[in-house]
Order: sequence, then C-alpha cells, then structure tokens
Amino acid sequence: MFSHATLGTNDIHRAVAFYDALLDGLGLARQESDLAKGYAGYAAAPEVTPQFWVMRPIDGQPASTGNGVTIAFEAPDRATVDRFHATALAHGGTDQGAPGLRPHYHPDYYGAYLRDPDGNKLCCVCHRPE
Repeated sequence: MFSHATLGTNDIHRAVAFYDALLDGLGLARQESDLAKGYAGYAAAPEVTPQFWVMRPIDGQPASTGNGVTIAFEAPDRATVDRFHATALAHGGTDQGAPGLRPHYHPDYYGAYLRDPDGNKLCCVCHRPE
C-alpha cells in the first residue's frame, strides 16, 4: 500500500542512533544513508518497500512535527510492542502511551505510543490476539 514514509530530523546522528536501535527489534535495518547529506533509510532488505526514511528537510528549513501525524509500525506480537517502547525510551524517546490494549480501536489492538528525539509521534502495534 505504501512505498515509504519520511520523518524530518534536526540531528541526523542522533536520529540514526535512535532508529538503528529501535527498528532492529522489528527486523528493519538501515539500508542506505549519507549522514553528511542528512538522510538514512530503513527496510527489511535492500530495495524492499515499504521503506522508512529519516532526514533533514530538503528545503533546508528546520524539521517540525506534524499535528495529527503518527507513523505506526506493525509488530508480530505484544512482546515486540513492549520491547519497542522500552528501547525507544532507553534511546531518548518520550512516552506518549504505554503498551497496552486499546479496545476502542478493536478488541485485539495492543499498542504503544511515543515521540522520537525530534518530537515525531510513533506507534508500535500488534493486531493479533494473544
């Protein structure tokens, strides 16, 4: 459905330290980057979509968060959601909703919400029953 998602950063080195650790737990790795140019891309394997990119904005303006924007990563199980949230907090993320069921979405929705060091909102969610 999606080719890629991109979030802005004002500090690419801080961003890759955060995302290298965070996305490894989902089986995603940095596939391409040029830190001097200010970008890094993550996927399950080279040339695979969907991809996740973090970069300094192309227009040269400071990165800012989008009101109402959340990038959600799907997890295979609830333990992965728990690890994602803990890893994010250990690497400079901030809590926006601890791991847990959110039955107002659907009975098996188990998710966690956080912000990356630039303030971008992220979610990790498992849709499967346990």
